Formats: sequence, structure tokens, C-alpha cells
Amino acid sequence: MAGLGELERSVMEQLWAADAALTANELRDRLTLVGDHSDRAPATTTVLTVLARLERKGFVTRARDVRPHRYHALLSREEHTAELMHEVLDRASDRDAALARFVGTASPGETATLRRLLDELARR
Repeated sequence: MAGLGELERSVMEQLWAADAALTANELRDRLTLVGDHSDRAPATTTVLTVLARLERKGFVTRARDVRPHRYHALLSREEHTAELMHEVLDRASDRDAALARFVGTASPGETATLRRLLDELARR
């Protein structure tokens, strides 16, 4: 994920994988399970700092009406990916060429998916 550090990406991955909003302690525990070594587990204060940064960047929001606060992603993983794709296209000097290059490097399965989605869009 562009613009995110390693721990920020790990926190976002856990929030996206969760069925519900998580507390900082729950996130810390999930990050510990994901890590290679238990001595690499982040402290709760570190997780809270990362969550505050992600909140300022517009990636997460927190429920302030409960204690401890519960955090969830503002966008789904797919919505975030689509926004990143739009950001990159917006920076391209030749948007059509960038799209052509992207489509030209797509696998047959990805091409079929793109074709199906464009057909569905045209029918709306």
C-alpha cells in the first residue's frame, strides 16, 4: 500500500480481515500471532500511535462512545485498491497509454473479468 509503513500496512490488513471493529489490544494480539517472533510484538502504545496516524490519514475511524475505543477501516480493501489505481492514473501524463499498458499486461482471466465488468457497466 503506497504511503503506508510496514506496521501501518499490517494493521490495515488485520482490520480488513476482521469481522468487526477491533481494540488496540486486539490488534496487538493479532499482530503478535502474525509476527515471526514473539519478541517482535508491538506494544499497545505503538499500536495506538499507528492507529492515530491511520486515523489522521483517513484510513480508519474509531468508536469513541465505547471504552476501549474500537477501530475499523473506512474503506474496504477493494475500495482502497481502486482509489490507489485512480491516484496513479491521475498522475500519468498519458492516461490512455497507461490504461493500454495495464490492459496489455493483464492475464487472460483478468482480461475476461475486465470485459465482463465493462459489459455490465454498458448495460446500466
